Amino acid sequence: MTKRLKYVKPQTGDRIKSHESDEISPEQQPPIFSFYKISRTHCVSNCTTDEKGALVDKIHRLSQLTWAEIRSTHNKYGLGYEHIDAKTIYAEIPGDIKGEVTFLAFRFYKTAPMVGYRERRIFHIIWLDRDFTLYKH
Repeated sequence: MTKRLKYVKPQTGDRIKSHESDEISPEQQPPIFSFYKISRTHCVSNCTTDEKGALVDKIHRLSQLTWAEIRSTHNKYGLGYEHIDAKTIYAEIPGDIKGEVTFLAFRFYKTAPMVGYRERRIFHIIWLDRDFTLYKH
């Protein structure tokens, strides 16, 4: 006859801590950048070496801040962002983006924007508008 183990609810102890990421607001955490949904027409492979370097630098600098700190930065040419209305985008919006989405544009190379949307902590980069053809600037 086998004995069943009794379930013990996880607790915080000296050596084991409960998972806290669900308790911290996404606003108080740094962004996570995703290229998973990037458009083939406006992707990294179209960028120059300088643009790729600037993109990595921008992502690194933004990763050092929380979403609340980024939101409080009102300079769209620095570490801040601007909202882009979906109706003004000339490119096709990927089909898996459903419902009302607020697109954000961060400037990554001079004034060229990377445009995507936020989903909790994750910023999904959809377009790198290096030639300013994505929307009316």
